[in-house]
Amino acid sequence: QVQLVESGGGSVQAGGSLRLSCAASGRTLSNANMGWFRQATGKEREFVAAIRSSGGSTYYADSVKGRFTISRDNAKNTVFLQMTSLKSEDTAVYYCSAEASWNILTLRLPNYWGQWGQGTQVTVSS
Repeated sequence: QVQLVESGGGSVQAGGSLRLSCAASGRTLSNANMGWFRQATGKEREFVAAIRSSGGSTYYADSVKGRFTISRDNAKNTVFLQMTSLKSEDTAVYYCSAEASWNILTLRLPNYWGQWGQGTQVTVSS
């Protein structure tokens, strides 16, 4: 079982940037596909981005495409989410997730992912 720990959240003004990290312990991430989700207060958890275990493929929600970049450093057992041009609507708790399989049709669904971190708060003020 892998443990995932997110960090890098905080408060930023609209237009600013943040980089989130998701560090894994207990098992290597090199064989795991990784994702980022977010959940705003009173809303359902929604897909943000995903990256294959090799790092060769990435997938984004339309709402963040062109502003967010998911990447990974398997040597450091860490996945990143670089967020730029942040908007107030990006305010949410951000979670990283891990899953052994990769299914482009279902990876947007939270229940597709088997492992989750505890989340990190991102607050964007306008």
